[in-house]
Amino acid sequence: MSVTQDPTRRYIRATMASELLDADTEHALALAWRDRRDEAALHRLIQAYSRLAVSMAARFRRHGLPYEDLVQQANLGLMRAAEKFDPDNGARFSTYARWWIKASMQDYVMRNISVVRTATNAAQKKLFFNLRRVQAALERAEATGRSPAELAPEIARTLDVPLAEVELMLGRMAGPDLSLNTPQGEGEDGREWMEMIEDDGPAAEDVVLGRLEAGRRRAALTDALMALPLRERRIVVERHLAEAPRTLTELGAQLGISKERVRQLEERALARMRARVADRAPALA
Repeated sequence: MSVTQDPTRRYIRATMASELLDADTEHALALAWRDRRDEAALHRLIQAYSRLAVSMAARFRRHGLPYEDLVQQANLGLMRAAEKFDPDNGARFSTYARWWIKASMQDYVMRNISVVRTATNAAQKKLFFNLRRVQAALERAEATGRSPAELAPEIARTLDVPLAEVELMLGRMAGPDLSLNTPQGEGEDGREWMEMIEDDGPAAEDVVLGRLEAGRRRAALTDALMALPLRERRIVVERHLAEAPRTLTELGAQLGISKERVRQLEERALARMRARVADRAPALA
C-alpha cells in the first residue's frame, strides 16, 4: 500500500464509523448552524454525512480521476450543501446534500477529464454521464453489433436530447486527447498539428513596426515637454502624467496663482507641445 493511499483509506474507514443522525438531531444541528453559526454543530453534521460523500465519490471512479481528488471534491459539495440547507423546508439533509455532491462531482469531472470542454450545456451534461450506460444497454438488448453512430438515434430518443448533440458527444468521447505536438504522418519530416493552427495575433513585422512607432512618438513628446518653461512643464506633468493628477485648485495653491491662471498656462503648454511635435514629426500631429 502506497504512502499516498494510507490517508485516504484511513479517512474512509473513519467515515464509515461516524454517527448516524436521526431526523430531530439533524434538524437541531442545522438550526444551530443557520441561526447561531455554531461551527461545532456544522462539523458534526458534515462528519455524520461524510460517508455519503465517500460513497458518491466512488461512483465517479470510472472516469479515471484520482480517488483522493474525487473524495475531496465530494466533501466540497457536502460543505456547500450544509451552507445552503434550510432546515425548515421539510426535507432531510441527506436528500439535499446528495444533489449538491452530485453536481459538484459532475462539474469536477467535466473540468478535469479532458483539456477540451466535453459538456457545455444541460443536454451535453446529461449525455456525458449517461451515454455509455445507455449505449451499452442498447447494444446488449439488440445484440446487433451496430456502430455507436448507428445507435445515435435510439440514444437520442432514450435520453430525450437532440440527435445532433448525441453525434457530437460520440465524436468527443471516441478517443483520448491528442497532443498538438503529434506528427501528422510518419517520418522525421512530418509536420506537427501545432503548425496547422492559424495565428490570430498580429504579424511579427507589424509588432516591430508598432514598437518603433511608439518609441518615436514617446521621444517626440519627451522632447516637446522638455522644451517647455519650467512652470508649464510642472503643470503638464502634475495634470497629465502623475499617478494621482492634481486639480487646478491644488496647483494654483502650490504655485501661488489662481486656478484660472493654471488653466491658461496648461492650455498654452499643450499648444506649444503640439506645435513642436508637428514641426519635428508631421505624422504625429
